[in-house]
Amino acid sequence: MFSFVVKRVGFLKDIPLLAILFDSLMRFWMFIAKPELLNWIDDLEENVKGMPGTTIGIHKYGGTAFNYLGKEFAHVHSNGLMDILLNKELKKSLMMEGKIKDHHVFKNSGWISFYLHNKQDVAYACYLLKKAYDRAR
Repeated sequence: MFSFVVKRVGFLKDIPLLAILFDSLMRFWMFIAKPELLNWIDDLEENVKGMPGTTIGIHKYGGTAFNYLGKEFAHVHSNGLMDILLNKELKKSLMMEGKIKDHHVFKNSGWISFYLHNKQDVAYACYLLKKAYDRAR
């Protein structure tokens, strides 16, 4: 459903608060359908809080934004989709492993997308967040 919304009605994100409302509805659905996902997102937040200079806030298009000195380096949507900013060389290298994908919107950038499907994905997500944090520093 998320991909459909982004591709077909993505223009709606420009309506104030609509993307945040949509993400909140996804979060509520995950609370019912896959509550462990919310725990995994909490684990990611705790991991990022331990990185000096970071803050956590609401992402402008819904989800949780991870910032270093006020600049975003990653965010996670309530359906478990993480978007992480890396450099293009690292992105290319990691894509060869097959665990990450091009960003769902910004294909020709350093942004990547990674889905949290299970508890084991949290460790890899933390690895990616550390790489993005190191790049941001």
